[in-house]
Amino acid sequence: MALLQTSLIWVVYAIVIAVLIGVASIFIHIYQTPRDRSPSVTLTCIVAITTLLATALLLPVDVALVSSTSSSALGQRKDWATQNEVDRILFSLKVVYYSLYSLDALLCLLVIPFIYFWYEEYDEVASEAGEQTLGQRFWASFKYTVSLIAMVVVLFFVGFLVPVEKDGNGDGLDFFRKLLTENRGERALTFALGLLTTIGICLYVLYTSAGLAFLPMKLMRAGPPVLSPTLKATTAVQLDSNRERQRQLESRCGGNPGLLSSKDRRELDTLVREERTLIRRQRLAEEAHDKGRSPLMRAWLKLKAVFRPFKLLGGIILSLVALIIWISMLLTAIDKAKNSFCKHRCGYILGHINVFNPINWVFVQCAKVFPLDYVIYTMVVLLFFTSSVVGIAVVGIRFLWIRIFRIRKGHTSPQALLMSTAMLMLIILALNYSMSMLVAPQYATYGPQTFCDRKPGFSEKQPDCSDAKHLVKPCSELADNSAAKQVCTPSVASTFLNRVTINFPFFGAIFFWAQFGFLGTYLLLVIAALLRSPKLDEQQLDEDAEEAEEESLLASTGRQFDATWQDIASRPRGQDDAGRAGV
Repeated sequence: MALLQTSLIWVVYAIVIAVLIGVASIFIHIYQTPRDRSPSVTLTCIVAITTLLATALLLPVDVALVSSTSSSALGQRKDWATQNEVDRILFSLKVVYYSLYSLDALLCLLVIPFIYFWYEEYDEVASEAGEQTLGQRFWASFKYTVSLIAMVVVLFFVGFLVPVEKDGNGDGLDFFRKLLTENRGERALTFALGLLTTIGICLYVLYTSAGLAFLPMKLMRAGPPVLSPTLKATTAVQLDSNRERQRQLESRCGGNPGLLSSKDRRELDTLVREERTLIRRQRLAEEAHDKGRSPLMRAWLKLKAVFRPFKLLGGIILSLVALIIWISMLLTAIDKAKNSFCKHRCGYILGHINVFNPINWVFVQCAKVFPLDYVIYTMVVLLFFTSSVVGIAVVGIRFLWIRIFRIRKGHTSPQALLMSTAMLMLIILALNYSMSMLVAPQYATYGPQTFCDRKPGFSEKQPDCSDAKHLVKPCSELADNSAAKQVCTPSVASTFLNRVTINFPFFGAIFFWAQFGFLGTYLLLVIAALLRSPKLDEQQLDEDAEEAEEESLLASTGRQFDATWQDIASRPRGQDDAGRAGV
């Protein structure tokens, strides 16, 4: 029975990973630009996104496996759940966790940077001419990646040597003292994970909070479409005004721009560039208007109008879910700040939940019927993941205030795709902390596990609460009953995160206080999104028009070349010989 139950849980996880591969493939296909695709970039991004989501969605499997060892109704361990069997389950989970975290770090710090430089080093002309070999390209990419390899080595070396926090004050850390790492290799991995999570926390506060605020608004309040007659009319007015101003400047100089002052010449150059942009915008609006007259487009617009109420309803539901998650996180954060028994010395670990958390309660109740909790947890994680993508798309990939890359559906370059994938991997590390320590702390630590809060009888190995259900209590780290220590098994994920905050309290303090930054940023952006009406992004529209013009020019040039080549190829050989003889 035990083997069947644990096997079914792992089978569910395998099915989820198969679904995640499809989700990652669809995500990459939607966002990458069609005219500039690279198989190495596509494969790397799919593997990376699948790995990071598999890491985030391992927690319900962890909770289900450790919870399967006990009966939540009686607060007792099951007959088959000997300590050796429990240790075997925990060991298998640790192997999977360490493998996934190591793979995440390897992809984020080594593989993605190498593929980035591998793509940058590609020279189509030199490659076709035979001047650039795969070995040269590999060596050039490896040289740029060496610095990151050195950084990883230094990172693990620092984690190997940095001293850990020691608890000698007897301040309530007895339960957690076993988490103080003496194994230096494990300490190095813990330090590296803490540092990467710290970087991810910064991205999580900026991008995920922005996406969580804007995602429901995008569904409820769509911006004006390109088909809008207002855009066409406004563009025509701006174009007329532009040309009128150009005529005024040209009349001053009699058609000779050299007679204008430097200020007027600069203005005239600006007007000429603006005129080209307005012409492209007008052409795009006219093409969209012409397409709107086609039967297929009219049917599509009618279908969108039919589903518009459902889209609005989806936005409202997402807003309510995001609000409930925000409230749950705020309640737990306040509980930790007020009632943590060790405060900053252990990263504000909360030994016992004192404030009701609605999301945590839902997860604990659903965990009694696996995989119901897995379905809900997956939906919440995908909500945070989608919010992170929306946040990166809205804010952009920036260095300080300078925008480096833009993330857009169908217009994302391979470099931007790799950068955003690396950022999402770091954000997921931060999300693991938030989900486990703030969104659903009781669920992430013990799930639905309970213990019988009475002393066992003389002939009993475990206390029996079958006739006293009120003594069956949820497991917690600070339970002083010896039966709790025998029955309650914390999840591997919570143990690993607690190990980071116990061994390196400065990481725990950063992780905790950054959550208030996330909550505050989300609240401010929700208010801003409610007060600001959606507008058409004219810069994006101009970029689309310019790109469409370039593609049409390339297509027409290609057609002309093909026609010329066909004429040459179809010319009779006798005509060629006669032509050469005449010459």
